[in-house]
Amino acid sequence: MEKKSLFHYKLKILKVSQLAAIAVYDYIGKKDEVSADKAAVESMRSELNKLDFRGTIVIGEGERDKAPMLFIGEKVGTNRSNVQFDIALDPLEGTKLTANNQKNALTVIAIGDKNSFLNAPDVYMEKIAVGPGFPKNLLDLDNPLEDTLEKLAFYKKKKIKDLVVCFLDRPRHKNIFNVVKKKKCKKLLIPDGDIFGAISTSVKKFNIDLYVGVGGAPEGVLAASALKCLNGQMQCRLIFSNNEQRKRAMSMGIKNLKKKYQIEDLIKKDSIFVATGVTDGYLLNGIKKEKDIFSTHSLIISTKNKKINFKKNKFKI
Repeated sequence: MEKKSLFHYKLKILKVSQLAAIAVYDYIGKKDEVSADKAAVESMRSELNKLDFRGTIVIGEGERDKAPMLFIGEKVGTNRSNVQFDIALDPLEGTKLTANNQKNALTVIAIGDKNSFLNAPDVYMEKIAVGPGFPKNLLDLDNPLEDTLEKLAFYKKKKIKDLVVCFLDRPRHKNIFNVVKKKKCKKLLIPDGDIFGAISTSVKKFNIDLYVGVGGAPEGVLAASALKCLNGQMQCRLIFSNNEQRKRAMSMGIKNLKKKYQIEDLIKKDSIFVATGVTDGYLLNGIKKEKDIFSTHSLIISTKNKKINFKKNKFKI
C-alpha cells in the first residue's frame, strides 16, 4: 500500500477542527468554560480516532486550566496505517471567550511528520513575532523593545507612531504597555487568544506590525506552525516559575532551559495548520446555526502552499 503523505490529510484535519467548533456551539455565552472545553476535546478526540494514521499528541491542552485533556503522549488514530504524525492542538483556544460570547475563540490543530514540533511543557513563554520579509536577526527577546520598534519602523518605512503592536491585556504586560505608549505606537490589546495575535502579524488586512508578550507555551508552538507556513518570524523562550516545572521540561527533552527558540526550532518539518471560528473574531467568523444547518468558517495553511486558504462549509447535524 502506498504511504499517504502529510498533505493527503489536509481536508480530514480541517473537518476535525470544524466538528469540534460545532460541538462547542451550545456552550457559547453560557458561562461554563469547563463544559465548553470538554465538548471540544471529546469531539476532537473522537474524530481523530477515525483517521487512518498513528498519531501522537505532542502539544496538548488543559493542564493549566484543570480542564479535560487531550494529553501529551496520547495516541490517536485507527492504527491501521504505518503513517505516523505528531499533533499539536488546542481544542478550544479561548475558553473564557466562549463562555462570555466574546471575540476570537477558535478550535486549533496542527499536524506534522514525526518529530515536527518542539515538545513544549505547559508553562508560560515569552514571544515576539513579525510577518514576512525582514532580516533574520530582527527579533531578539534580549533587545530592548524600543530598539526593536525602531528597527521595525525602519524596515517597514513607517514612522514609529504608525506601528501597531498587539499584546494580551494582562497586568504582566505593564512594561510593554508603557514602552508602546512612550513611543506613541498604536496598540491592539486582546483579552485572550494569543494564537490570533501572533498570526495577525502575517495577515495583511490586520495591519499588525508586531506581536509581543507572555502567553502559554503550547499556544506559542501552534502559532509558530502557522507563522512558518506564512514565512513569518518568531522568537520564544520558556518561563519557569518553580523547580517542578524545570524538572518536567528536562524530562521532556529540553536541555537548555534558557534557550531562545527560533521558528525553525519550534517547527522542524512540514506541517499543516487549521483553525475554525467558534465566536466571531478578527480572523474568522463564528459558528452559525439555522434550523439544523451549521455554518463554519475556517482557515487552512501549510508549508507546501505558503498562503491562507479560507473555507466556508455547511453541516447538517
